[in-house]
Amino acid sequence: MGYQEKFRLDGERAVVTGGGRAIGLCCVEALAEAGAAVVVIERDEADARGAFALRDKGYDIDLRIGDVTDSARMEAIATDLADGGRAATILVNNAGIGQSGVPSQDVSDADWLRMMDVNVNGVFWCSRAFGRHMITRKRGAVVNLGSMSGIICNRPQPQTPYNVSKAAVHHLTRSMAAEWAEHGVRVNAVAPTYIETPMVMAVVANRQRIPTWLADTPMGRMGTPEEVASAVLFLASDAASLMTGAIVNVDAGFTCW
Repeated sequence: MGYQEKFRLDGERAVVTGGGRAIGLCCVEALAEAGAAVVVIERDEADARGAFALRDKGYDIDLRIGDVTDSARMEAIATDLADGGRAATILVNNAGIGQSGVPSQDVSDADWLRMMDVNVNGVFWCSRAFGRHMITRKRGAVVNLGSMSGIICNRPQPQTPYNVSKAAVHHLTRSMAAEWAEHGVRVNAVAPTYIETPMVMAVVANRQRIPTWLADTPMGRMGTPEEVASAVLFLASDAASLMTGAIVNVDAGFTCW
């Protein structure tokens, strides 16, 4: 197989959670452009409009409605795909939430539990549900969306719940990678820096924080969703066939300082 061919995903079926916008949408397009049929999991059809628009490019895009915090629903989707001969061979755990600016002493029980439910439980429920079918078939690739916040403590904003949730995703990645390697299933994660998305830029406090963020970044800039999706595509493809348990920094050098 030639080197360029290793990045092709023809014949693969990828599942992308939260694939309707921003990083998730770019992941959907990257995987589809490489030849994969892509199933987008979103909470409602409105959130999936961006992914559906990719059908105009001739990509094979399907939608399943479900919340990643609903383990039974994730199991049902995974089983339904497998029973229909369309079991996922790639899973991108992109769905997640963020919250910052609240000191630890002021974080409510509800906010802490919601962060863990989406960012940690959701990743585990989906990995377990789709991973079972990958293990049965002795092949598969899981790519988790971690964060540099799982490695460092951000400033100037306090955000302990988010940081802890992403650190958990990183160790979940390593743990599953160690367990599933013998079954032919690779599990890796990307750890992005601050990414310029409409959601991030819409927060007034974030715009005030940007000078500090950039001063802490060797490359002096934020990232784009497309740059994260490119790393996801690499980890999902045979180009990364020797990689499992890796946390790939896509951070403009942030974690170097």
